[in-house]
Amino acid sequence: MAESAVAPRGSNGRDGILDSAIRLFNERGYHGTSMRDIAAGAEITVASIYHHFRSKQEILQSIMVRALQAALALTRTAVLRSNGSPADQLRAVMRAWVVFHTTHRLDAVVAATELRSLEPPGRDLVIALRDEQEALFRDVVARGVEEGVFATDYPLDATRGIISMGQSICMWWRGDGPMTAGQLAARYETLALAIVEAA
Repeated sequence: MAESAVAPRGSNGRDGILDSAIRLFNERGYHGTSMRDIAAGAEITVASIYHHFRSKQEILQSIMVRALQAALALTRTAVLRSNGSPADQLRAVMRAWVVFHTTHRLDAVVAATELRSLEPPGRDLVIALRDEQEALFRDVVARGVEEGVFATDYPLDATRGIISMGQSICMWWRGDGPMTAGQLAARYETLALAIVEAA
């Protein structure tokens, strides 16, 4: 599966611009990329970008919002489709989190590393989405602790550790590496349950 939903080169729509920016932000960083670079990567003129985005800031915001909304959709669906026990919910949400960070790797790198470059109000929106994602994990862990299924005395720290562990995958995972995304997800399900001290 592709690392992100990258449009074909020469696509001059909104997604083509975003995908060009994602590639370049991964290679050069936000501050090292110009609007001219993004236009060249999408094989359009700089003027054409302004039909879709007012600024490079708006492009960055759109990339981060798109990535976080995709991650939320995957993880919410995973929890809803699990059988309802805290352990199964944690397995499901961890698997979805790993799958997102392997199949949307380039998007995830931008979301993980460029928050410092985002200005208000875009920053506030992205932080709200990030907090919503954390709350999904936190609720699963808290319920497991309340029901005596998870023995950790540190549910908030455990939650943050699980999220960070999965998020870091986008920095190092490669599709041609020794493990498939599915194998990695299975391993991380086991690690997540160990962190919360599952019975």
